[in-house]
Amino acid sequence: MTTSARVFKAALSAAAVCGLLAAGMSTAGAVPAGEQVVPAGQGLPLGDADLAETRTDRTLARGVTLTRIVRGTDPAPADQINTTTRGPWVVNVLTIDPRIADGQLQATYGPDLARVEKTSDLVRSSGALAGVNASFFTFTANPQYPGDPVGLGLFDGELLSEPLTDPAEANLVIDANSNKVVTGHLRWTGAVRNRLTGSQLPLEFINHPPVVPTACATLPDQTTCTVPGDLVRFTPQFGAATPSGAGAEVVLDRRGCVVRTSTTRGTTLSPSQTSLQATGQETAALLNLAKGCLGTEIAVSNENGQKVELSKGLYGVTGRYQLTKNGEIVVPDGTGSFFARNPRTIAGTTRGGKIVLATLDGRQTTSVGTTMAETAAVAKALGLYDAINLDGGGSTAMALQDGTLVNRPSSTGGAERAVGDAIVFVPGR
Repeated sequence: MTTSARVFKAALSAAAVCGLLAAGMSTAGAVPAGEQVVPAGQGLPLGDADLAETRTDRTLARGVTLTRIVRGTDPAPADQINTTTRGPWVVNVLTIDPRIADGQLQATYGPDLARVEKTSDLVRSSGALAGVNASFFTFTANPQYPGDPVGLGLFDGELLSEPLTDPAEANLVIDANSNKVVTGHLRWTGAVRNRLTGSQLPLEFINHPPVVPTACATLPDQTTCTVPGDLVRFTPQFGAATPSGAGAEVVLDRRGCVVRTSTTRGTTLSPSQTSLQATGQETAALLNLAKGCLGTEIAVSNENGQKVELSKGLYGVTGRYQLTKNGEIVVPDGTGSFFARNPRTIAGTTRGGKIVLATLDGRQTTSVGTTMAETAAVAKALGLYDAINLDGGGSTAMALQDGTLVNRPSSTGGAERAVGDAIVFVPGR
């Protein structure tokens, strides 16, 4: 499922295969090898204990396996998807052992941050072995920039979207150099400083369209506005052009020196340029500051206050709610559609350091989905010592290197949704 605002975006038996095909379920990614029938009472903690459960294991590469779990055999009545204890559930689990796997776990997005791409296209274009959808993104809240991450977006050591202060945000941070993955909630601070005078202004966002205060919207000159607005840093990765509108924009070269200044917003940046946009009372403040050369100071820390070095090979995506921490379920109780049964995408690590990416299909009679509590229970049952809930609902997707979908998305006909970014495993070093 996708948020709509920033502040807060063992093998199947032949009979089972026939049943799933009759119900219209895709069996992409399943192969008749590694067949295992899980004894009653030893499967996933979903539904009744007597449910049949089968698992199919497939080796994608050395140290990389794909497991398809099907729990329950009979399609659910359409009016009981949210309540049935008989399932069925379809879970696809990608497990990467960084000790022996040859490759790197990374996060990737499409041509730019503002646009969306299907997970299968992101996997294929990055040359990845497999991958899943990742961050919450703006989606329909801003049709002009639907791919804008709602929270942390860290790509190859560059902070392209800032983490939120919302305690519900959960981040997955990847060091591709070592394939070490940690979960938690990063924090950040940002400021722009005039190198000559030492004067500075705090940054509000990175690569996020600023808001023009309603009280200032009709003013012919935004520099006279006295209502607080936003100060935002834009990088070339944002899109073909920066957001246009009232306010001010200052373009900087690679050294941070002012190239041009405008009393309106919206421009095209070269690969070596960045810009600062201001609205509200920040408009006049930015124009006063932007003389000569500016320094942009960005600092990131973990939830314990320890500094996170923004070095090459570091990636980070945003989820919503930690599911397990130090081996214990920590997801909070909640109500409403977000906590009800939905398709889910989860990511985390085992105590031994294996990386797990999983999708749980939902909103279908052939796979009903999981509540937030059920999702956390599945994460723990899969051995995830630390795990977070990534974007789910219609966004949930797992794909292989040729673009083949492993799971069945919840949209009509199993159509795949275009998303903001993805987590992928790229073979080779």
